Amino acid sequence: MTDTIATNPNQALWEKGDFTQIAGMMRRSGEQLIDSLGVHPPLRVLDLGCGDGTTAFPLAQAGAHVVGIDIARNLVDAGNRRAAEAGLDRLTFQHGDACDLQGVADHSFDLTISIFGAMFAPKPFDVAREMVRVTKSGGRIVMGNWIPNDDTSFVSRLLAISGAFTPPPPEGFVSPMTWGVEKNVVERFGQAGVPADRIECVKDTFRFVAPDKTPSEFVDVFRRYYGPTMNAYAAAAQNGREEELHRQIMQLADEQNASGEGGVAISATFLRVTAHT
Repeated sequence: MTDTIATNPNQALWEKGDFTQIAGMMRRSGEQLIDSLGVHPPLRVLDLGCGDGTTAFPLAQAGAHVVGIDIARNLVDAGNRRAAEAGLDRLTFQHGDACDLQGVADHSFDLTISIFGAMFAPKPFDVAREMVRVTKSGGRIVMGNWIPNDDTSFVSRLLAISGAFTPPPPEGFVSPMTWGVEKNVVERFGQAGVPADRIECVKDTFRFVAPDKTPSEFVDVFRRYYGPTMNAYAAAAQNGREEELHRQIMQLADEQNASGEGGVAISATFLRVTAHT
């Protein structure tokens, strides 16, 4: 995989922060999701938009040979460090763009997975085409996508709040949240050659668990390390609206925190997509 992705706004967004700080609160749900897939070796898996390995690690620990690809070089480096420290030689991380998987051969993976990753790439039809291209006939593509305007999803509402404080996106921008709408999923994979009757969409739940954090500290992690929220705070500060933004996000976190014993436990509904190639 060549490292030739220049001045990519999506790369700049995810390298701006440090998603490893967010991912640490998502590990348990990542493991549960992989358990539900019934992974049995030998299996070759591509984890696209993998971060530092929230789903790639449990896949490798289940015996799969896993390649993680992410647009953010800092997350690729973090993933490779984690894999080396864990002695997982069947897991490697590479820098790449979900819209154009240069150097990845056709039909080379049994399972292609992307949990809250490829949905943020700017060209969704290219993403669907690439995911289908690299997956073997008879294989599976599994995506986890945040659902727009979903009051039961912390991240959906966080992104909506953040978007209200940032400048309008450039012309031609396709919201990543459109991946959370079933008809869009069917259309995109349909154009890539997967018929509608081989695509399943169901609602599922991911949980952010931080027993050692207060809601205020939880919000601060997003403020300091999550690219979209960082951009919202920067824009709000320029317009004298930073306190207003912070108040709205704190209210959201307090509303959705279900931890009754201190700490943070917040559920987030998402659309779980399974496409059979």
